[in-house]
Parts: sequence; C-alpha cells; structure tokens
Amino acid sequence: MQKLALKDIITKIKNEEIFEAVSSDYSFTIKIEEYVPYACGAVHDGHQFRKELWKNCIHSEYERWYEEDPETKNMVKMHPIVIAGCDSRFEYDLNRGPVDAVFVTAWGKQLWREPLSETMKAKSLQKHANFYRVVHALIETLESKFGFCTVYDMHSYNWKRWDREVPTWNLGTTNVDNARFREVIEDWRQSLSEINFPNDIKSRSLINDTFHGNGYFLKYITKNFKNTLVLATEIAKVYCDENEQVIYPEVVNTIEKELKIRIPEHAQAVYNRFKN
Repeated sequence: MQKLALKDIITKIKNEEIFEAVSSDYSFTIKIEEYVPYACGAVHDGHQFRKELWKNCIHSEYERWYEEDPETKNMVKMHPIVIAGCDSRFEYDLNRGPVDAVFVTAWGKQLWREPLSETMKAKSLQKHANFYRVVHALIETLESKFGFCTVYDMHSYNWKRWDREVPTWNLGTTNVDNARFREVIEDWRQSLSEINFPNDIKSRSLINDTFHGNGYFLKYITKNFKNTLVLATEIAKVYCDENEQVIYPEVVNTIEKELKIRIPEHAQAVYNRFKN
C-alpha cells in the first residue's frame, strides 16, 4: 500500500491504474486490483479520532465504537475495488452531507464540552470533501468504462437496541429507482438470506425494515450517476457483542467468504441486465 496525495489518487483512477493507497492525511483507503463494473464501500469502518478532539469529546471511546461499523471493510476486503473511511464518524460522518457531517449531538447526547471552532470543523470537512472527490472520480471512471456499475454500500447496525425482532440484513432502497431496479434488489435480498452463519445465527433479510437507505454516500452517487445502483446493505451486529466490545472473528470470516462469492455473482447479473 502506498501513501498518496489526493490528486495522485484521482489521476491513477482516471488513468485506470492498478494501485492500493491510503490518502496522505490517512483519512481513507482505496484499493483497485482490477477495473470491474462494481465497487464496495465501507464509509463507517473507521475508528480514528484525531487527538486534538479527545479532551473536548464527551462520548467515550466505547460509545464511539458502538455507533461505528467495525469490520465492514474486512467483510469486503477481497473484492477488486474497495474504498473505506479510516476516521470515526464522530469526527465527521461520511454518510451525511457537508452541512451536518460534523455532529453537535450524537444519538441524543451532547458530543462536545465546548462548541468546535470553525477551524476545527474545517479540518474535518476538508477530509469529507476529499473523499467525495475520489468517489466521484471512481464512479465516473467505472460508468464511462462499463456503461453501468453497482456499489455495495456496507454498514452494520446495533440490533440489541430494538424492542422487536429485526432482520440480520436490511436493504435500504427508498432513494434508488425501485421501478427500474426492483428485481435485482430482490435478488440481492434473497442471496443474503441464504447465508449460513455459525453459532446458530439466522440470516433473515428484509427491505426497508430498520433503515431506508437515506445515507449521503448512496444519495451522492445516485444523484450524480444515472447508471449506478447503490445497494445500502446493513448487517445487524451479530458478528460481535456490541455491549462488551468483542468481535467474533469466525462470524466475520463467514461473512467475508460468503460475500466473496455472492457479490460478484450478483454484480455480474446486474451488469448483464443493465449494460448499454
């Protein structure tokens, strides 16, 4: 893996070069092993939280971890194109627009002891903007090369906070063209429901049950690229003990192995259907 400046990452993408890099400010990683008509994203995988914010943050390290999506990059790391955030959503949330990407409150609790200065906010928002410049270049290149592409937008959620039974997998589709993509969305839901987990974990998969696909990553790509389908794919945190901050590596490994097969199969089917 290389450390690359933003302009160099974008140049490599536009030149369709193969590379793996971390941005020069260490805010995100991108890997392109091959140019294919699909990509995987893990925008909430990051846990870094810059040191100058530590003393001012009321939320503990565990509280931040609880609301992040740990291991979502590892679930898709074997795919040819993967882009993932390195920073915690508590510094800036890549799945929110620039106006509200820097939290004031988080999950009903004040985040900062003292309001952040405009300088502090600007540091975070610059990293948010840089990430989306790369996303734009990537999707623009894939659409131009293939005519159509699919983005698997990986997230996780805290199932224990719900007071009802919730699905292992949730697909959020409110902000995509359901008339156009309904059948391939259903195919993806069905594929996820067939995964066999260890430890007697069920693989129940539903659409718009817990979340509806309102994230900025999906909205940004959908707004700017008419021939890209973004599948907001949420897994309940059955792969960890969310109360004790313990990861179950055997479950993460199962998800990774299953998605290694299921994502490219689904992506190829979608591409065959919608390519120009």
